Amino acid sequence: MSLSTPRTAPATDGFAHLNLTQDADRSHLAAHFRAAGVRDVECLFADVTGYPRGKLMPAASFAAGGELRMCQAIPMQCVTGEYSYDPIFPDSDPDVRLVPDLSTLKPAPWASVPRYVAVHDCFEMDGSLCDFAPRSVLKQVVARYQAVGLQPVVAPEIEFYLTAAMTDPAQPLAAPVGRGGRPEVGQSAFSMNALNELAPFWDAFHAAIDTLGIRTDTWLHEVGQSQYEINLLHGDPVAVADQAFLFKTAAREIALQHGLNAVFMAKPMASEAGSSMHLHQSVVDASGRNVFSQADGSATEAFLHYIGGLQAYTPDLMLVYAPTVNSYRRYVAGSQAPTSVQWGHDNRTAGLRVPVSPPAARRVENRLAGADANPYLAMAATLAAGLAGMQERLTPGVPVQGNGYDQPHSLPRTFSTAHDQMAHSLHAPRLLGARFVQAFLAVKALEHENYLTEVSAWERRFLLPQV
Repeated sequence: MSLSTPRTAPATDGFAHLNLTQDADRSHLAAHFRAAGVRDVECLFADVTGYPRGKLMPAASFAAGGELRMCQAIPMQCVTGEYSYDPIFPDSDPDVRLVPDLSTLKPAPWASVPRYVAVHDCFEMDGSLCDFAPRSVLKQVVARYQAVGLQPVVAPEIEFYLTAAMTDPAQPLAAPVGRGGRPEVGQSAFSMNALNELAPFWDAFHAAIDTLGIRTDTWLHEVGQSQYEINLLHGDPVAVADQAFLFKTAAREIALQHGLNAVFMAKPMASEAGSSMHLHQSVVDASGRNVFSQADGSATEAFLHYIGGLQAYTPDLMLVYAPTVNSYRRYVAGSQAPTSVQWGHDNRTAGLRVPVSPPAARRVENRLAGADANPYLAMAATLAAGLAGMQERLTPGVPVQGNGYDQPHSLPRTFSTAHDQMAHSLHAPRLLGARFVQAFLAVKALEHENYLTEVSAWERRFLLPQV
C-alpha cells in the first residue's frame, strides 16, 4: 500500500456537500429519502470501546435538520453497561448534541427496511467538541498536525475471527462449519480455499462495505481457524477511523445474518493466534510530499524523530492499544505480536516496523494495537506520540536486527500495569487530553473491578477438586 497522499472515501450518494441549515439542501435530501422509501436514519457514534451507540431518527426529521441530543455519559459507557462516578463526570449528566458528518451518510446494508446510517460528532451545548467522545480525541490530534501545516495519513490492517454462533458464554468459541461440511482445523494462512469456505458471508459482507463506501485493499485468510485480515486503504485519519468503525459494525451485523459471530477480541481462543489492528502511518506537507523522505529518497530526521516519539510515549499509552484484560493474552513471544517498542526495517518481530517501500510511501507500521482497540483512540495515540517526537526532536534507539523477541519485554504485560502506567503518566494527558485520560482511566478501572468478580473456568478446573 502507498501512504504518500491522503485520500478519503467517496460520498457515494453525494451528500458530503450538503448543509442541512439550508432549505434547498434539506429539500434535496428529503426528496431522496422519499424516492428511496427510506424510513429511518441510524445516528451513530463510537463509544469508548468502539461500540456503536446513538438513536434511530425518522428520515424526514433527519432531512429537516432536527436536533438530536444524547446523555454526555454515553460515550464513556463501560462494556458491562455501567457508568463511572468519577468526579470528571458531572452529576447532572448533561446533554450533548449529536451532529452528523454527512460524508458518512450511506444506506445501512444490514437493515431489513430501507434505512440510512450516519456517523455523528458529540458536541457540548456550548459548541465545543465533547472531550469524552473518541472521535473528538482523534480530531483534536489531527488538528495539531494541521496547525503546523502537516497532514497525517493512516491505513489499518484489521484481523478478526468468524465463529459459530455462541449461545453459552461459558463455553469456548468454535470455528464454523464451512461449505465442505466441517470446521477448519487451522494453519490455513493465505489459503484461498479456506477463504472461500464461507462464501455466502463474504459475498454479503463485500456488498455491505461497498455500500458503506469503505475502501479496502487485500483480503486474506490468517493463521487461526477462520481468522481473516482485511486491509483498509490509506487516507485522512478521521475518515479512515470512521470506515474502521463501520467495518466492524457491518461485520458483526452481516455475520449474525449468516448464523456466525464476527469476533474482534484480541485473543478469542487460547490455542489460536491473536487478532491485531496494525496501523501504517506517514505524514505529508501541504504539497502532498511525504515528510519522511528527502529529495534523494533517503529518510529524513523527521522520520527518525517520529519513531523516537512512538518509542518514548507508547508504554504510557499502552492501555489504549490494549484496553481489556483479554488484550494482554495476545502479546506472546514468537507470535508476531510485539513485546517491545523496538523498531526495525521489514522486521515483524519489532513493535514498530518500517516496511520496504519507495520513498514516497515511506511509513511506520505500529503493530501494537489489538483488533479490540477503538480505532479512533488507537490512531489518536500513535499520531499524537509521533507528532510529539517530531516537535521534541526525539532520537530513536538503534533499529533491531534479527529476532526482536530476544530484546527485553519493555511494555506493560498486564492490564493493571498498563492502567497504573497511564494513571501516573505526565505525558498521556497532554497527548490525548487530560479530561479524556481521567475519564478513560475511570471507565477501565470500573470494568476491571467487574472482571475481578468473575469466577473463571480455570478456577473451577483446578481449584474445585484440589483445594
